[in-house]
Amino acid sequence: MAAKSALHSSSPNTSSFLNSKSNLVYFRRTQLRFEPRIPSKPIKWESCSRTREQSREKVKQGGRLFTVRCTAEGIERGMLIGGGRGREEAVASKMLDIPERFKVVALVACVMCLCNADRVVMSVTVVPLATKFGWSSSFLGIVQSSFLWGYIFSSVIGGALVDRYGGKRVMAWGVALWSLATLLTPWAANHSTVALLAVRAFFGLAEGVALPSMSTLSSRWFPSHERASAVGISMAGFHLGNVIGLLLTPIMLSTVGISGPFILFSSLGLLWLTRWANGVTSDPRDSPFVSKSELRLIQAGKTDSPASDGQFPPLRLLLSKAPSWAIIFANITNNWGYFVLLSWMPIYFNTVFNVNLKQAAWFSAVPWGTMAVSGYVAGALSDSLIKAGYSLTIVRKIMQSIGFIGPGVSLLCLNYAKTPVTAAALMTIALSLSSFSQAGFLLNMQDIAPQYAGFLHGIANSAGTLAAIISTIGTGYFVQWLGSFQAFLTVTAGLYFVTAIFWNLYATGERVF
Repeated sequence: MAAKSALHSSSPNTSSFLNSKSNLVYFRRTQLRFEPRIPSKPIKWESCSRTREQSREKVKQGGRLFTVRCTAEGIERGMLIGGGRGREEAVASKMLDIPERFKVVALVACVMCLCNADRVVMSVTVVPLATKFGWSSSFLGIVQSSFLWGYIFSSVIGGALVDRYGGKRVMAWGVALWSLATLLTPWAANHSTVALLAVRAFFGLAEGVALPSMSTLSSRWFPSHERASAVGISMAGFHLGNVIGLLLTPIMLSTVGISGPFILFSSLGLLWLTRWANGVTSDPRDSPFVSKSELRLIQAGKTDSPASDGQFPPLRLLLSKAPSWAIIFANITNNWGYFVLLSWMPIYFNTVFNVNLKQAAWFSAVPWGTMAVSGYVAGALSDSLIKAGYSLTIVRKIMQSIGFIGPGVSLLCLNYAKTPVTAAALMTIALSLSSFSQAGFLLNMQDIAPQYAGFLHGIANSAGTLAAIISTIGTGYFVQWLGSFQAFLTVTAGLYFVTAIFWNLYATGERVF
């Protein structure tokens, strides 16, 4: 019967220790409950160099093979016989090994959550700030929209920078700059209104690079059949940012003061940046942490986009193809409906159902939490269809159709809602189904233009931001002219239907550029 002894020593007298008739050697049974057989010849230990490499010496004794392993980290010496604790620990370590691409998407989801939470902070703190400085209702609208002033321009520039320099660097600079702007917001509000508007515009300018960076990183780090799930996870973090910001900001305001939430979220951004800078690369082929097997999986069935020549992509070429316009129109409609519901849901419940604003906030918060879950479900379903053999074009059209026709029908049904609970349920369905479009137009940019996906995303996002500004401001005037929210929601539902038709006519999953 073979014996296994574990000796931990760095002493040069180890050999004499093994040859001596110590009590350790002459135990009747070892810890593994085996009868010991003492080798007739001494085992020689090789000296251990303090490196990560392991030296192994195999000594054959009585037909048994003893494997002596020496590691520098310990320094550990032992005799291993087939199986045993060492093998169990190795298997457990392998089971706990998380693929590098999942670590990357987890970091992206965290920063997308922080991105949206930083926006919500101002939406909550603007109330005590207005009380403190005596701002009028019209000026509140200007403060809220100042974020979009910078955001509308940075999407295009940021998308082009992502194509040229990679998602890692652009995302890192974006987080650093918007965290700085978040930190400076309370100071700017105390200094002057001009300073506040400038800081908020700068904040929007920095955040405009987040979505193009996320999209490009997902396409680089994930194979085609996993990409929708990766985007679903990232966007789930984005939607959860609404919930986290709404929950944490009032707590910080009541305990720390107006500066509290701004300091908290800017600190979280800088903390995230330290992990991102040392643990992520723009391309998995450049990462020292990716195993060869994982890299083969990522590259399998994936067409590498041509290397960028450092020039800005041709705008006229991108706008000359119908699939590009299908993406742009889809982004316009998506942002139109998203920001109308985000900005006006509490007021809708207050004016239509006479619900107080505190209760209206709760009714408005539920849809955003469910949207995070449904976005991941949509991504997983999309990937399942691709694995089942459906073409990318069919899958993108199915997901986008659900993402637009579903919300359109739900908004039409709001005309018949008689209670706030029914209205909240219909809005939850509308937003939950709208998240299916993430597996439609949001992924389609990489399908048709992998080399210029960041720039195309920037163009579509800028057009969508302009639509968000128009819809947010225009809702108030539209409701005033028509006298009801239902009429405006019917117009929004019609926009969903028209865009869904255009998408199914001209969208494609094939590469165009």
